[in-house]
Amino acid sequence: MKTRAQIYNQEAAGLLRDISMYKALREGQLLRLYPGKESVVRNLLAYLVKQGRITCEDGLYFIAHAKPDNVDWGLLDAAWVLADFSDQLEYHAVGDYPVKIIFSADGVVYEIVHAESGREALLSYIMGQERKDPPHYIVLVDDVKQIADLDLPHVNGYCTVSPDGTVQYYQKN
Repeated sequence: MKTRAQIYNQEAAGLLRDISMYKALREGQLLRLYPGKESVVRNLLAYLVKQGRITCEDGLYFIAHAKPDNVDWGLLDAAWVLADFSDQLEYHAVGDYPVKIIFSADGVVYEIVHAESGREALLSYIMGQERKDPPHYIVLVDDVKQIADLDLPHVNGYCTVSPDGTVQYYQKN
């Protein structure tokens, strides 16, 4: 049986890992990534801030003294999409362009791709290449109107993220 200190230590390490990996996360994202542990997460965040291990500015948590010059808002929105899968998550990490986040949920590998407004043609070219055993793509768009301009194979769905973190999913007809 694990002691309380061991449980908190594991949760604290997870929070530090996630915050450092994604460079910036909101409290709501962290709460959703650790379902059923909301009070523990809130207490640990306060404790880690008090210890000086993390900092919070404008509602974003950063590793102390490692605030990025520019927040990657696409990655921050992709973290909301990731949080929608928190009950099924097995693994997650930052991806390489054009992928923001790669994760495994219920044995299926997904890649969250951010389709920045105005870069639809570039993304269609990059992702249009045939791949052996392609992952399942979830494409995050800034505006639902972008979906018509994207020609991407192997896309499971498209989504938008509202300012409050609500994710809305779409299928291309």
